[in-house]
Amino acid sequence: MSSLRLGVLAYPGCFGSEVFGVPDLLVFARHVAAAQGVARPSYEVSVVSPRRQVIMAGGLTVGVSAMHPVDVLIVPGFELSPALDLEAALANLRPEVAAIHSQAVSGAAVVSICVGAFLTAEAGLLDGREATTSWLFADRLARRYPDVKVCPERLVVTDRGVTTTAAFSAMYDFALQLVREQDGPGVARSTARVALVDDARTTQAPYVDPALLPVAGHEFSHAVKRWLDRNIGARYDLSALAAAFHVSTRTMLRRFGEEAGQTPLAYLQSARVRRARHVLESTDRTVARIAADLGYADASSFSAVFARHTGRRPRDHRAMFRRPPTEPAGAVLHDPGTRSRSRNPVPVPVPGER
Repeated sequence: MSSLRLGVLAYPGCFGSEVFGVPDLLVFARHVAAAQGVARPSYEVSVVSPRRQVIMAGGLTVGVSAMHPVDVLIVPGFELSPALDLEAALANLRPEVAAIHSQAVSGAAVVSICVGAFLTAEAGLLDGREATTSWLFADRLARRYPDVKVCPERLVVTDRGVTTTAAFSAMYDFALQLVREQDGPGVARSTARVALVDDARTTQAPYVDPALLPVAGHEFSHAVKRWLDRNIGARYDLSALAAAFHVSTRTMLRRFGEEAGQTPLAYLQSARVRRARHVLESTDRTVARIAADLGYADASSFSAVFARHTGRRPRDHRAMFRRPPTEPAGAVLHDPGTRSRSRNPVPVPVPGER
């Protein structure tokens, strides 16, 4: 079997964990495959750069090789802080942008991790393609690159040889897809368990915290949102909402829609889901009780709305995100066994696919 050549592009300010995360998981997979007697292709991994020296985020220096042809080029993310001048940062990374474009033209599959999507988009590779990135920066990516179809709920998106992933840990979702494609589902599943990585995630929706999203800065919609938050358990009544702000229902829908990009009811539903997530994660309150407290006539309607927003039913969300009680010292945890879980894997980029 021929080796699969992977190059990880290191550049000033990139995250070291995203440089080494995928290669390290492939090491796990190699040992798992050997233990299972699976014949597998080898991976040739190199850290490449158009520069002679690279200082990553946090001031760490990494050794690099010169750019050379690879089958898959991985582009890690960088420190996109509120104070960062993104325009200047991308301008300073023109050598990397050119290298990404050159590798793609040569037939390499390109994979960006988190906000590495900004570099991939800057290289022109995402125009007309579906893509994702961290939910925190998805709107910024969409505004800067209007020709990119940003899918903020997706964990991994592959479109014609170019792959983008959500934030940080989504690099492992991609790596497991690569292992699944190259080594088979058994090796991928065992690798995930050895590394304590979830191999059944399909969406980043459950991780979104609206409180951390950039504020739009529109007073009318903010006031309406505060009113809806205070009356979160009351029956939704558009006429009553409009009357509270001394406007017509038509004006309410128009002004709120212009500022918030959604209807008041859509915001209320998302606010209820946000509140429900907190209650599910921090209390033993039943799903039926939570639904009633949030103004739903029956639990099934609430569960459907919750699943539409998060990708999981309320009970599944609680099982995943609620912290169990601390075990006493020396306690042996009962192994509940594995459960079959539905999967909706996203295709892994095939080297040379265009």
